[in-house]
Amino acid sequence: MSELSTVAEQERQEQSAPDGRRAGFVLGLDVGSSVIRCHVYDRAARICGSSAQKVESLYPQTGWVEIDPDVLWLQFVAVIKESVKAAGIEMNQIVGLGISTQRGTFLTWDKKTGKHFHNFISWQDLRAVELVKSWNSSLLMKVQKAIQEENCCFGTVDTWLLHKLTKGSEFATDFSNASTTGLFDPYEMCWSKLITSLLSIPLSLLPPVRDTSHNYGSVDEEIFGVPIPIVALVADQQSAMFGECCFQTGDVKLTMGSGTFLDINTGNNPHQSVGGFYPLIGWKIGQEVVCLAEGNAGDTGTAIQWAQKLGLFTDAAETEKMARSLEDSEVYFVPSFSGLQAPLNDPCACASFMGLKPSTTKYHLVRAILESIAFRNKQLYEVMQKEIHIPITKIRADGGVCKNSFVMQMTSDLINETIDRPVHVDMSCIGAASLAGLAVGFWTDKEELKKLRQSDMVFTPQKKCQEYEMSMGNWVKAVKRSMNWYNKT
Repeated sequence: MSELSTVAEQERQEQSAPDGRRAGFVLGLDVGSSVIRCHVYDRAARICGSSAQKVESLYPQTGWVEIDPDVLWLQFVAVIKESVKAAGIEMNQIVGLGISTQRGTFLTWDKKTGKHFHNFISWQDLRAVELVKSWNSSLLMKVQKAIQEENCCFGTVDTWLLHKLTKGSEFATDFSNASTTGLFDPYEMCWSKLITSLLSIPLSLLPPVRDTSHNYGSVDEEIFGVPIPIVALVADQQSAMFGECCFQTGDVKLTMGSGTFLDINTGNNPHQSVGGFYPLIGWKIGQEVVCLAEGNAGDTGTAIQWAQKLGLFTDAAETEKMARSLEDSEVYFVPSFSGLQAPLNDPCACASFMGLKPSTTKYHLVRAILESIAFRNKQLYEVMQKEIHIPITKIRADGGVCKNSFVMQMTSDLINETIDRPVHVDMSCIGAASLAGLAVGFWTDKEELKKLRQSDMVFTPQKKCQEYEMSMGNWVKAVKRSMNWYNKT
């Protein structure tokens, strides 16, 4: 009897021991424009397991960018399974799932069957510039019929994934995703009746808007074998802002991924702008509403990937050394495969190299590409300073391109500010996981999250911005010559 008591006591001690496996884990998943990635996090915000797959974009016509929903769904399920397996844990140890998604990419589907009417139309898609019809007449008729029968759902990637994960039982989005659709009023905090009326979009198509950190239901057991709680939906840039712990008014985040996104925390108030920065809801948690102002530049990582495909280098890590091997490129690259955004706002601009000579090498081309990223950062920063009169408290960078110290240092020099780069640059994943963790009590509060964030390197200005005046001036001239290139009139 005493032996049995000893065994029972030993089992009780083992069960109460601080075992990380028993303590639980959260999943942070980011569906980006180029990669879908999942990380498993423990309580110390350490990555215990990961998985990633490339998102394949479709280009059915010039300027059109689409994603196959069925392929994306299979990838979504696969990266979750693979990351949990890589962590060496079981699905029932996941206490919460947070999902970060690319923004503005939308889909319509049949409410009853869940079957989509078309592919995802990507946020990178330019067909609206020419006011081209999104679908052919037969498909458009199907959508119109479904709308008339109130059997059509409209949603961004987060809404559709939630619908799929819950086998159609949940239809919702969060405030951060809603605010990026162009159909949401950030001042009234609801879908805009005026805009939806002007665009002839019935409000019945649009999902209810919930808090960013919220109980969205559970994943249907058939998918992963257990009902994992879905406790955060968030747009990717807002998620990165949260992951960077940019919680104070005046905190700035610079994300350099497929594109560049510069965000500033504007507190409780949406920001009005005419120069290219737009108001967004960062997140809503209970009574707390945090607003952001954002400017963006396209074709950042896209330009680097293009150069790699062209054979200018094998690994993106090589580009930093290649750029530093030259004093000055004297070649200028305009990164506008998808037009130019703030402050130029020209969808007809073309990508181009200028200043090419017989002596130009691939080293000059690579340096020109990296310099163009820093120059665009400088432009966005100047617009932000001009339009948003909020003192900057700190600047933090993330995204794959921020691993390039040449770009980081040049940006720090140009804007004359200190920039902090984190250890883990996949901030959208940690942001989604953080929001999920707060929702289920995995982490206590934001103060705990601040302590968990790890800085890799802090870049301080090494050169005066005046030293770049000539090269940036020449680059601006190159940009102007690339503008309006595709204008047919």
